[in-house]
Amino acid sequence: MEKRTFLKTGLFLGIAAATTSFLEACKTAAKTSSSAGASADKPTLPPPKLRRTTPFTLPSLGYDVAALEPHIDKMTMEIHHDRHHNAYVTNLNDAVKDTVYAEYELEDIVARISTSDADKKIRNNAGGHWNHSFFWQTIAPGGGNAPSGNLTAAINTTFGSQDKFKEQFTAAAKGVFGSGWAWLCVGKDKKLFISSSPNQDNPLMLNVSKQIGAPIIGLDVWEHAYYLKYQNKRPDYITAFYNIINWKVVSERYEKAMG
Repeated sequence: MEKRTFLKTGLFLGIAAATTSFLEACKTAAKTSSSAGASADKPTLPPPKLRRTTPFTLPSLGYDVAALEPHIDKMTMEIHHDRHHNAYVTNLNDAVKDTVYAEYELEDIVARISTSDADKKIRNNAGGHWNHSFFWQTIAPGGGNAPSGNLTAAINTTFGSQDKFKEQFTAAAKGVFGSGWAWLCVGKDKKLFISSSPNQDNPLMLNVSKQIGAPIIGLDVWEHAYYLKYQNKRPDYITAFYNIINWKVVSERYEKAMG
């Protein structure tokens, strides 16, 4: 197997595992965790699997940096992936040394991270690594087709139509003050919801997120994701995003989240 294919496959499995961990947690009775700061209305997780023996690495995009043009330009993709994402990977490897998270897989860190000052650097960089890895798979050349079967029905039921979904998702993405993300998720009630998070937080962070769920779409609205092409016109970037959503992957995530 080629190195590029191996990295891409390994990353996909890791992200899938994070979603699976969340869904498994939702089947567990909620308990209060004094050390991690979990509230009683949030699910607890099974013990982490201490299985990581190698440093975190930057995943391959899986497509050429120019492949998303004209919607996202080549230079933005090069800087966003090769520099910004790589910095999160490097900083995360440094941050977890000599901590309880030292041998945790990425999804275990994300699910268990707390709001404490001691966890701040790990929270930011683990979130940055997970979120970007998820984002690269959310978008693809030739995307923007349409969700399939069950997801189409769920979107229409929840939001009224595909266009109404776009309106609400756009509002969430535009409404992020400063840096952050917009998400489409499956909640523990198996219903879709739209949310947003600041900085590099995400809905899998059980002790951090106000609305937890299994993400199926994530949109990066940090300025570094769009400023070279769109400058301060975030709405134009959000509109362009709908042309490159990999609905095949998103629909597969939905089916997995629904069990």
